[in-house]
Amino acid sequence: MALAGVDPNERSQTADRAAKSAIVIGGGFGGLAAALRLCVKGYRVTVLEKLEAVGGRASVFRQDGFTFDAGPTIITAPYLLEELWALCGRRMADDVDLRPMNPFYRIRFDDGSHFDYQGSTEAMRAEVERVSPGEAAGYDSFMVEAARCLKLGYQDLGNKAFETIGDLIAAVPSMVRMRAWQSIHAMASRHFSSDKLRQVFSFHPLLIGGNPLSVTCVYSLIPALERDFGVHSAMGGTGAIVQGLARLVTQQGGQIRCNSEVRRILLEGRRATGVELADGSRLQADMVVSNGDVAHTYKHLLPAAVRRTWTDRKVERSAYSMGLFVWYFGTRRRYETLPHHMILLGPRYGGLLEDIFRHKRLSSDFSLYLHRPTATDPALAPAGCDAFYVLSPVPHLDADIDWRVQAEPYRQSIERHLEQTVLPGLGAEVCSSRVMTPADFQSRLLAYKGAAFGMEPRLLQSAWFRPHNRSEDIADLYMVGAGTHPGAGVPGVLSSAKAFDSLIPDLRENPAFIDARPIPGVV
Repeated sequence: MALAGVDPNERSQTADRAAKSAIVIGGGFGGLAAALRLCVKGYRVTVLEKLEAVGGRASVFRQDGFTFDAGPTIITAPYLLEELWALCGRRMADDVDLRPMNPFYRIRFDDGSHFDYQGSTEAMRAEVERVSPGEAAGYDSFMVEAARCLKLGYQDLGNKAFETIGDLIAAVPSMVRMRAWQSIHAMASRHFSSDKLRQVFSFHPLLIGGNPLSVTCVYSLIPALERDFGVHSAMGGTGAIVQGLARLVTQQGGQIRCNSEVRRILLEGRRATGVELADGSRLQADMVVSNGDVAHTYKHLLPAAVRRTWTDRKVERSAYSMGLFVWYFGTRRRYETLPHHMILLGPRYGGLLEDIFRHKRLSSDFSLYLHRPTATDPALAPAGCDAFYVLSPVPHLDADIDWRVQAEPYRQSIERHLEQTVLPGLGAEVCSSRVMTPADFQSRLLAYKGAAFGMEPRLLQSAWFRPHNRSEDIADLYMVGAGTHPGAGVPGVLSSAKAFDSLIPDLRENPAFIDARPIPGVV
């Protein structure tokens, strides 16, 4: 609502000339965080979102009275979100209700036994001893190493933009101290003799698109991050956080335009000057920030002739994360014994990972992540009902899988498995259903090869080796989100916006700058 007597569309022409403008492609967590950081530094910001609402991979599906978060559901490092509200002089708690999870998640093994993953060191040591007596000391030593990776690999380097070989060389001592050349599964195997515990403490890279058998042990930082800051869920779902960020952006003067797909980035020579939309219209800007899939951005939004670093060949030959098959479903009854988060491990661990990442074939067995948000927030479903999504890692679109044919049989096989394990009678209780396959990730989210997390976070595709936050090829073009440094996952994506922020001058520090944002209170 506008203030009486004030035209919200009126801006000082002098202010318009003085303020620099920025276009942000994509309204996911990374794009909204980058937009907000630009707004508070005095830039005129327009966010362009392809979909009908902001969120990107964190968008929301609503059907049959159910609310389904399409993507991320585990919130760690909430201080990164609180920091964004603090930049605006606000408290996140006034807009978003985060609830701590306990346990963080239950890990169910194929033999029916389970491990309750928790935040308390004492509880975790007891759980380790329950599953494999005599291994609590291994847990202690693993977490010492994980805490080192959290400090060196994330807190010291995660918010830093890697731009030069010098930046890479400066990070080498930390990489050596973390033994970054070994895989996280190899690290877990040094500390635990139990195969079950090796799985429990090495699966985390799957949450950001990595194969535990090959990605660097630096990602053991995730268990340390969870221990230090907890695992949370938002009342109203993750979409409530997205909506809170979007409100902050508009309150700070930013503009958000949905149903606005970018067809190409406009250039003058090797400098980004704006974008052309799918409808043919053009928008000019002093800088462009892409929160879109990085491979798609380079391969499809920029001509090959201007790309010296991220050529078509390099984009195509990079290794990408797995794809995801996600089944969203609602039941006409509640399953009260199930926790908010559950991981169901299959009979094979290494073999299944090899099928997904190396052989690119769809296996008859699977490991699953089962999300039951109504365990915490019943309002996400009609009274007496439960909302779920179940996620299965699958090969990306380099695999010879026709998802138009395979989607329903695969969904049915997951339904049967859940019915036989943790959701008795499921088939008769489902009253709402929807699936997403890697093909949908490609068409809906423009994810290259349908890879859900962009480039796989291998050692030589991390930090300086990952697409930089400031484009190596194009001036005034920047990258945020899962495909750039430091990587995927909500903490990684929010940190990418923080790394980008370190590259951008604060216009408010320029005495010639005139604040071009609307008068406070004008929306």
